Amino acid sequence: MHTIIKPRRGLAQLDLAEVWQYRELLGFLAWRDIVIRYKQTTIGVLWAFIRPFLTMVIFTVVFGRIAKLPSEGVPYAVFSFTALLPWQFFSTAFAEAANSIVGNGHMISKIYFPRLILPLSSVAVGIIDFLISFVILIFIMIGYHTPVSARAAALPLFFLLCVVFTMGLGIFFASLYVRFRDMRHLIPFLTQFGMYVSPVIFSSTKIPAKWRLLYSLNPMVAVIDGFRWSLLGTTELYVPGIVAGTITSIVLLVVGLFYFKKTERVFADVM
Repeated sequence: MHTIIKPRRGLAQLDLAEVWQYRELLGFLAWRDIVIRYKQTTIGVLWAFIRPFLTMVIFTVVFGRIAKLPSEGVPYAVFSFTALLPWQFFSTAFAEAANSIVGNGHMISKIYFPRLILPLSSVAVGIIDFLISFVILIFIMIGYHTPVSARAAALPLFFLLCVVFTMGLGIFFASLYVRFRDMRHLIPFLTQFGMYVSPVIFSSTKIPAKWRLLYSLNPMVAVIDGFRWSLLGTTELYVPGIVAGTITSIVLLVVGLFYFKKTERVFADVM
């Protein structure tokens, strides 16, 4: 009996069915990363609360009380934390996914498994951290007597958009990182710079109308606006921007997947 291996073309070369077959490994790697992240820490998973909470406090003092930036009729703490939740997920999961191949080089050089599992498990860890942090947003909204909008049912759609964008960018940079180790310096800069050009500390309605569509090519604009619209009922959705952000995310995910599959054959050699 002989097995004939033929090169795959188009979507078939992604072999997502094989990734599904290794779903248990994905879950194991995600759990391993969670254990390692909080192992021997004094407060454990509370770090998932503390990081966005302290950032929110600083933003509230600096931008809410000193700079007095408008917050669309809701307390600035709630306004900023609603944006910090998806941003914290994106920045952390993106950085972890981009580093996932290089950081697990010892596994890649010794055993076979779908390499795509590694960045996907990093994103899965980010989702768990997001769910933990979401609890504190509920308490903040209760503390400030901020009612939840009736549009809250749409929130998962905007979080899904955030996940798609994060996966696409993370997978693409994971491939680049293997060949170009300069990425270790570029990635922190991108996440830091990206936070200030995304509407985390301000409302996207402040962007001039002639630039708003171009500005919305950053998918995090649609994500953050969507979070505020669905949870707080404040920022009105800019539909062309939602469409632009969604298209950008999907294109980036497809490009990232194809580039990853094209380059993964040399991962073990470069390591």
